Amino acid sequence: MFRGMAEVTIDKNFIHAINGSMQKMQILFPNPMMAKLKAVAEDEDRPVSELIRRAVERFLEMKPSKPKKRIEIPTFKGGEILVSAADLKQVIYDDDAL
Repeated sequence: MFRGMAEVTIDKNFIHAINGSMQKMQILFPNPMMAKLKAVAEDEDRPVSELIRRAVERFLEMKPSKPKKRIEIPTFKGGEILVSAADLKQVIYDDDAL
């Protein structure tokens, strides 16, 4: 590192923001909560948005993932075969009861 230069770390969220893979959202906070968020952000020298992203990320990590639902496709059982495929044509044309 160069003399007199501060060490710079690039957060992965910053890279996402540069690549445009983030979405903007408006969230309303009560004034006392917002004041606390701004104070923490100033103490940590981070933007408030990063604090909120990290808090949401931790919240989502704590949520248990739901198992995928097994989808059963409805089926119909038509019963046993009464006439073989080889005899079917003959039965259709010879039997008047059908």
